[in-house]
Amino acid sequence: MRHITTHTTPATGLRSIGDTSWHLRGACYGMDPEEADELFFPLPRDLCAIAEARSLCARCPVRRDCLNHALENGIKEGTWGGLTKAERRPWHDGLPHRMDYSRVVAFFNGRDVHLTSRERQAVVDHAYVRGWRPARLAVALQISPQHARDLLRQVANKVFDRDRYQGIPRKKRKKAPAQPKPDKPPSGNKTAPGRSGPRPDGTSAPGRPVSRPVQTNTANAPLGKAA
Repeated sequence: MRHITTHTTPATGLRSIGDTSWHLRGACYGMDPEEADELFFPLPRDLCAIAEARSLCARCPVRRDCLNHALENGIKEGTWGGLTKAERRPWHDGLPHRMDYSRVVAFFNGRDVHLTSRERQAVVDHAYVRGWRPARLAVALQISPQHARDLLRQVANKVFDRDRYQGIPRKKRKKAPAQPKPDKPPSGNKTAPGRSGPRPDGTSAPGRPVSRPVQTNTANAPLGKAA
């Protein structure tokens, strides 16, 4: 059986550790061992064997699984996944820096998949956020409980230092809905509703005083005789 799964842990398509079921679906399955050794482990200058191996790997349905098997197990000799030893060297050098989140998700779904150092660190970070105990993490990563406790403590210190130096991010406040602005009074000779003044007919608005010019009697009175 290739996948043992339930409804809660669907198949991921990733090869589990120790899974060799992909051998049966390989294009080279059933070949004579001596012929396979000459074809996939040729001499450095045997270009004909290398070209024939590449043509066979080009139509293989499990070419990716074959390449991952060689990379994850550190197999540097021979032709795997259609790539020779020299062509796989950059892949071997860059494997520790691989960060595939699909493998992290598969790990939390109960899959026993290969994890690089960066992927294992991501697993520890997510385990701390999920509130895993050291015993549970130790069983999942197949390490000692003391080691698992130290890993979770390191993540806790990292989170504490982040909050201490960068501050706890505040929750974003929701903006209040914008209130409609009151309409401005029309410009003209008409008096605004809130202002006092005489009406066009000379009368004033009810309850509002009317300003009139002050008249004095001394200005219009005759001066009389000088003393």
